[in-house]
Amino acid sequence: MLEEFISNIIFLTVSFSASLIGSICGIGGGIIIKPILDTVGIMSVSSISFLSGCTVLAMSIISVYKNMKNSINRNLNYKISTLLGVGAAIGGILGNRIFQNLKLLFNNDNKVGAIQAFILVIITVATLIYVKNTDKIETIDIKNSYLCILIGLVLGLISAFLGIGGGPINLVLLSYFFSMETKVAAANSIYIIMFSQITSFLSTLITRNVPEFNIDTLIIMVLGGIIGGLLGSKINRNISTKKVDNIFMYLILIIISINIYNFLKFSI
Repeated sequence: MLEEFISNIIFLTVSFSASLIGSICGIGGGIIIKPILDTVGIMSVSSISFLSGCTVLAMSIISVYKNMKNSINRNLNYKISTLLGVGAAIGGILGNRIFQNLKLLFNNDNKVGAIQAFILVIITVATLIYVKNTDKIETIDIKNSYLCILIGLVLGLISAFLGIGGGPINLVLLSYFFSMETKVAAANSIYIIMFSQITSFLSTLITRNVPEFNIDTLIIMVLGGIIGGLLGSKINRNISTKKVDNIFMYLILIIISINIYNFLKFSI
């Protein structure tokens, strides 16, 4: 009983804190939830990926709803974001399918976890390099509908496969391909995350690949994610872009460190 109580406290704390910070930066909570719970190791990689995805999905739906009711909806370019969302929805299905196929191929959660951690290291390091050199990089502003869908597909595939929702890669690609500043990219990122996670979740249900988990854990994580997401969205509206950038930078460094540890942990 005590062990279960401690586990639930960990799940609540991680989901709330991750969704809070993730919502402020527009990267979703999964990029933080997934690595931290993998490090703690109190649940299988498959279960963590699924629960992380569910938490991010709940957080993103609530955040999008709140954003659309408030002035922040001016930051959303609905045409571009919806096209990206359509691509992300397709990518979410593909990413989920790749994850399930790798599970069958290796028949070992740790190997799949090592692959996820390795990809996350590459993505976060590339993000750090991009952010450090933002002033030197000339961005573009894509309008072509097919390219928007393709970019969304890549974002959805990566986020669904990794179980992270969106992550920093969303902000980087939105910044580079659509010349969005951080706060604008954050609002659009959450919108895109919602699409990819809905289809990933439905794909898991339809194919009956739902891993084992405690329903209480799911409820606790979703509640933590929703509360954290709501508070994070409120904070995002009241702080400067510079502060969001600083939080984002420190967060990336922490995520890189955690994922390097997880890669080594799962590989040995």
